[in-house]
Amino acid sequence: MVTPFAHAIALTGGIATGKSTVCNLLKLYGFHIIDADAVAHELLDENSDNIAKLFGNQYVKDGKVLRKELGKLIFGNKEERLKLEKLLHPQIKKRIEKLAQKEEKFKVPYFIDIPLFFEKRNYPIKKVVVVYAPKELQVERLCKRERLSLEEARQRIKLQIDIEEKRKMADYIIDNSQDLKHLQKEVERFIEQIKVEYAIG
Repeated sequence: MVTPFAHAIALTGGIATGKSTVCNLLKLYGFHIIDADAVAHELLDENSDNIAKLFGNQYVKDGKVLRKELGKLIFGNKEERLKLEKLLHPQIKKRIEKLAQKEEKFKVPYFIDIPLFFEKRNYPIKKVVVVYAPKELQVERLCKRERLSLEEARQRIKLQIDIEEKRKMADYIIDNSQDLKHLQKEVERFIEQIKVEYAIG
């Protein structure tokens, strides 16, 4: 039996700190990524009947979950959010473990992008890289990306552990407080560190 997560590095950060961009850059360098959000989206649609039963038919259309609408409900309501987590989180974990087992066969580091890694502590992964951007920048990027008001953006960010705290808990930090060119340099620096530690190439 292959040990799950032995070569895994958790990749996390805060909402709108730039995790997806970092994942795309890591892929360009040949690293494999397991995306917990993508897994969650797949499972959300697979559970569309359960979503309709739990929250109402207005959140499902043509067998697909209306994520934006459901997001508005769960971001503003802890009770509803916990209902969704209870339904999805065990399924997400099971699928990620399955994907991780496939990656373990290669015996090289790979990344699991888990937005709520520190909040949920669901995965026994030893090494963690945090994609960092200061809170004001998070708010600014989130407003732009999701077309939210300042208040809505702050409310969503508040649901996560503060980015400064996550920074303290990280084994590695990728700083995304400037432009893309700076981020590329940060990712390259991080990859060099990983290559040395794991004796790659």
